[in-house]
Amino acid sequence: MKKSKGMLRRAVLLSVALLWMLSNVVSQDVDTVMNVKIKKGWNFGGLPVISFDSDLGFQYGVLGSIYHYGDGSRYPEFDHRFYVEASWFTKGSGIFRFAYESDKLIKNIRLNFDISYNPDDAYDFLGFNGYEAVYNQDWTDQDAEAYKTRAFYKLGRKMFKTRVDFAGHLAVKNLYWTAGLEYYDVKINSVDIDKYNKGKSEEDLLPSLDSLPGLYERYQEWNLITADNKDGGNVFGIKAGLMYDSRNTRAHPTKGIWTEVGVFYAPSFANDVDNGYLKIYATHRQYLSLVKNRLTFAYRVGYQTSVVNEAPWYAEQFIITSELRGTTSEGLGGGKTLRGIKRNRVVGDGVLYGNLELRWKVVFFKLIGQNFYIGLNGFVDGGQIVKLIPTEEQVNALPDENDLIYPAFHKADYFDLGAEKLHSSYGLGLRIAMNENFIIALDYGRVMSEKDGGSGVYIGLNYLF
Repeated sequence: MKKSKGMLRRAVLLSVALLWMLSNVVSQDVDTVMNVKIKKGWNFGGLPVISFDSDLGFQYGVLGSIYHYGDGSRYPEFDHRFYVEASWFTKGSGIFRFAYESDKLIKNIRLNFDISYNPDDAYDFLGFNGYEAVYNQDWTDQDAEAYKTRAFYKLGRKMFKTRVDFAGHLAVKNLYWTAGLEYYDVKINSVDIDKYNKGKSEEDLLPSLDSLPGLYERYQEWNLITADNKDGGNVFGIKAGLMYDSRNTRAHPTKGIWTEVGVFYAPSFANDVDNGYLKIYATHRQYLSLVKNRLTFAYRVGYQTSVVNEAPWYAEQFIITSELRGTTSEGLGGGKTLRGIKRNRVVGDGVLYGNLELRWKVVFFKLIGQNFYIGLNGFVDGGQIVKLIPTEEQVNALPDENDLIYPAFHKADYFDLGAEKLHSSYGLGLRIAMNENFIIALDYGRVMSEKDGGSGVYIGLNYLF
């Protein structure tokens, strides 16, 4: 582990050094380089998807975006954008997504449509309320003395999602109304141990759930997840809000503000809950140009909470936005919210989070008739639960210890009521952009507390915000 971390640090430092030298070679004529070739009509950007995970298997597939720039008069703004991704892990997880965005299909209205199917046989489940749910990395580390099973903090989830979002101008400059519909079909089950054990050597076999249940099974036993919603359910929501947007571009703004506030209402008749619920959300993003066309400081602050009833446990990790910038919008924790922190580490009924980024466009160049730039960004992420999911009554009802449970149960191994506080991480990112809009993103984040995991590497598209 230490060796791999050292290699990663050296690779990052080497990349920075090479990019710095390259930027000095080409930066003497920045204004000329920035005289980009105006794109017109159709343009395509594609990328193969190849990776490996010892439990999930090989991932393979493709993703790509198709842009239509019209007559080029608005470049880098586009008239239409289509996005397609199809990728699959050999042991059952995958991403299948289609998205469309345009402000030309409907006059004076920007439309975002997204539909996807996301099976995940090893979805992270670390409990509720952040630090109030103790996370023990050693329980999933085969080299650790306290090892239990690699699947301890996992469950199976299959999710079908579709959403459509609209935005239109109001009389005030840069002010818009927003509205949207979201639907999720979430199916939850225990990890398929037999599938993960297939082809494994004896020392790598996972124990059965009967002999060693995971956290998801234990939460059911402790009545923190009730029998009526343990298998997931349908989520249907209606959104409405206001947005102020003065960004100079959409894909990588270098100045301006993008702020939104809204409500998300999930009526009981369209959801698998006894009572409907209402959430409010607000997100403020600002972009400050420090060096023209080169260096930008960007930050985001987000907040959401339930104000009427509560969302079901399988929907509490959804981060509400008026515009989806990735396959999903979930957290806190993971590549879309708190990079480096374990996915879904910070799940509560109300959350507050923020991101600080320094974005440096290092190198500009033209290749195969396209405009490219390579960029680096450093970041600090943080978030905290501000409204807890009610668990105190159930936790207090549990015995402090019980030697009859296999393995022996010690409440302090699972719960630390009152411990929730700020979760934070930091890291570096690399961006390779074609024609300003098709942006390949690589981020590496590290936690500031081992209670949140260790580190994370994320490969995808676009800036975080």
